[in-house]
Amino acid sequence: MAENSVLTSTTGRTSLADSSIFDSKVTEISKENLLIESTSYVEEEMPQIETRVILVQEAGKQEELIKALKTVKIMEVPVIKIKESCPGKSDEKLIKSVINMDIKVGFVKMESVEEFEGLDSPEFENVFVVMDFQDSVFNDLYKADCRVIGPPIVLNCSQKGEPLPFSCRPLYCTSMMNLVLCFTGFRKKEELVRLVTLVHHMGGVIRKDFNSKVTHLVANCTQGEKFRVAVSLGTPIMKPEWIYKAWERRNEQDFCAAVDDFRNEFKVPPFQDCILSFLGFSDEEKTNMEEMTEMQGGKYLPLGDERCTHLVVEENIVKDLPFEPSKKLYVVKQEWFWGSIQMDARAGETMYLYEKANTPELKKSVSMLSLNTPNSNRKRRRLKETLAQLSRETDVSPFPPRKRPSAEHSLSIGSLLDISNTPESSINYGDTPKSCTKSSKNSTPVPSKQSARWQVAKELYQTESNYVNILATIIQLFQVPLEEEGQCGGRILAPEEIKTIFGSIPDIFDVHTKIKDDLEDLIVNWDESKSIGDIFLKYSKDLVKTYPPFVNFFEMSKETIIKCEKQKPRFHAFLKINQAKPECGRQSLVELLIRPVQRLPSVALLLNDLKKHTADENPDKSTLEKAIGSLKEVMMHINEDKRKTEAQKQIFDVVYEVDGCPANLLSSHRSLIQRVETISLGEHPCDRGEQVTLFLFNDCLEIARKRHKVIGTFRSPHGQTRPPASLKHIHLMPLSQIKKVLDIRETEDCHNAFALLVRPPTEQANVLLSFQMTSDELPKENWLKMLCRHVANTICKADAENLIYTADPESFEVNTKDMDSTLSRASRAIKKTSKKVTRAFSFSKTPKRALRRALMTSHGSHGSVEGRSPSSNDKHVMSRLSSTSSLAGNSWMINEIMNVRRIPWRKDIS
Repeated sequence: MAENSVLTSTTGRTSLADSSIFDSKVTEISKENLLIESTSYVEEEMPQIETRVILVQEAGKQEELIKALKTVKIMEVPVIKIKESCPGKSDEKLIKSVINMDIKVGFVKMESVEEFEGLDSPEFENVFVVMDFQDSVFNDLYKADCRVIGPPIVLNCSQKGEPLPFSCRPLYCTSMMNLVLCFTGFRKKEELVRLVTLVHHMGGVIRKDFNSKVTHLVANCTQGEKFRVAVSLGTPIMKPEWIYKAWERRNEQDFCAAVDDFRNEFKVPPFQDCILSFLGFSDEEKTNMEEMTEMQGGKYLPLGDERCTHLVVEENIVKDLPFEPSKKLYVVKQEWFWGSIQMDARAGETMYLYEKANTPELKKSVSMLSLNTPNSNRKRRRLKETLAQLSRETDVSPFPPRKRPSAEHSLSIGSLLDISNTPESSINYGDTPKSCTKSSKNSTPVPSKQSARWQVAKELYQTESNYVNILATIIQLFQVPLEEEGQCGGRILAPEEIKTIFGSIPDIFDVHTKIKDDLEDLIVNWDESKSIGDIFLKYSKDLVKTYPPFVNFFEMSKETIIKCEKQKPRFHAFLKINQAKPECGRQSLVELLIRPVQRLPSVALLLNDLKKHTADENPDKSTLEKAIGSLKEVMMHINEDKRKTEAQKQIFDVVYEVDGCPANLLSSHRSLIQRVETISLGEHPCDRGEQVTLFLFNDCLEIARKRHKVIGTFRSPHGQTRPPASLKHIHLMPLSQIKKVLDIRETEDCHNAFALLVRPPTEQANVLLSFQMTSDELPKENWLKMLCRHVANTICKADAENLIYTADPESFEVNTKDMDSTLSRASRAIKKTSKKVTRAFSFSKTPKRALRRALMTSHGSHGSVEGRSPSSNDKHVMSRLSSTSSLAGNSWMINEIMNVRRIPWRKDIS
């Protein structure tokens, strides 16, 4: 706002059309350089005036605006000093400061321009509120150098309790407040004038020249110096439509044009105005790059088309171009393509130009590296043998070689222990801790006769060094760049996604760096009595802390990488660039991240091998056994945590899939046992024919039905989307409420059916729930045995089989005939529609409690159900019932069946 600077202008009104005029006539001075005036001095310089707000035409009819204006009590007023100039020139107006003044005079309504002369008085600091900045009244006020604001300014000040702001120009809203814009590539002056005017109306500032203070570059083309500087500084480059769309939303409260969700819709894509062709890529890779080109605003044409602006070359395959490129065609490496997508802006081509293999510059560089001495062949052969030997020695393998070539004795301890000889050591780790890059102590001579124990110990150290280098590659090449602030084009991944992918990798790196350092000291100062087991015992607690969090969530990390690579082109480009670097050894990020999962078993194998080559009298023998035991404990801990984590994840999946699922389902002692898809065969727990899913947990049974109407996808605060809940919660039943499990016999009219006899604690009678299994993957017999076993465990009974009873379908009026027929589906649909219509037109709904009392009274009038003697029909049911248990169990079952009632299913049973 204007109180942040001192404005000097040669005219009373600055031009809104040309930003260069304003920039040339306005000087900004920081607040620290302001001359702080005393109150008496301000009063001497500024005459006593009154502040007043004038509502113009339609603004005076807006009740919301009038109500908001009554709450605004303060207004910003400029303190102006007239500076005399040379004769023949107008005096210069100097805005020395901006002060807050109380609004003591009530607002005034102005219906026409003719009233303006009566309202325009030097005794008042007038602020005109205008609804439309396009009509003639606004133009007249603007020409008269009046102070004009829009209704959103008043509403915003009222909401936040701020004073009405001062601005040298008409200010409609604050959508672009604190934004500094620069323009490039506009040839039509009228269009530029229109854009600049709108930016000023929304509180933005325009700069003619691009500098570090510019927050956004509005570009009409992808060429020019301003564009290149903006790309290098990471400044967002916007389309002109961004300004127009922001102006369309000018009346929205709290709207900001710089919000990422809105701004990203109008960013200039990396390949705008570019027509690409590709050379040297496989068909699959080429298709992928062509799709990415269109996604990023570009076009592609076949190789050799004269309209192409860029030729992207796979430099590792293409040795020569099939044609002579024109001067207008950029021939670039594939890194330019992926780099542009990663930066979310077109990268400079000069850094990525493709050079032929036979260019003079390349020939010169090759000749300087060639071995042109008289003994070059012998040197080449010796170098080749040494490199081959080193590659064998530094091969990362959990199994040490049984026979080592005699040529190994000719290698010095320095060549064996120096990390720089391994391929991983070529990484420039930047800020990697010194433990990762410090040189080895190579002054100690090799033992005259290398023991088998020393050989295994040396291999343990070498694999540990390679492992630490791999961890450093993951951190420095992938994690650190993704976490950096101020990335070109904004963050590639959200912080939550980065945490999910890399987890505790930095902690693992710190622990193994210490282990590697201790192993290095032991190998350099080798003695057979030195203890290697103590090193791993020393860090066993650290391994327990760091490994389980990563190993348990590795699958989630892998899934996150795959998902982000598919959904986020910038991350896909980031991986393409970094995975192609030699430090990765042609391995993907997922392949690198699996190394911690494999490391502890490899160490355990090496320690076992080391123990075999350790003499019984060596104290390290027992220590190695303890170290191996500690590693096994760590791996057992990992496996147990992984099992618990997977169980909890399954429960979370159920909660997300079932709409209205009770929160108390989430429990640390609970685990998902089985999921069964069924169809309801009775009136409980839902209508007959409804698709019901049963989730069996170790202590409860979640019953859910298929949703009739699926709601849209759920979006988390971090932008991650989940599929909509496909099921609706019906009831969460403790297994202790299941009294009997009925295995319904197979007949022509009944197939794959079973029933549960349930006694809810709030009911006086049993409830029969009958289902038909719809999947043949799990046999019904296995499912019922599994269910009974967990019911028995819950009620602390050992005889789980006594809970299962075999029954005829006619006994309980259960049948599965025509469940999938068209007529059956149509009748169910009519029944649902009838229920909806009944609920919609029901004006007097009888409470459930009244219905229950009436039902209980009715039963009471006809005698107690529990007390009556079995009828002939009941005897017929009992005669058809057979059990796999004892006769005593049958009599108990008969009594339980007698208590079954046709009562409404309560959803609130605890």
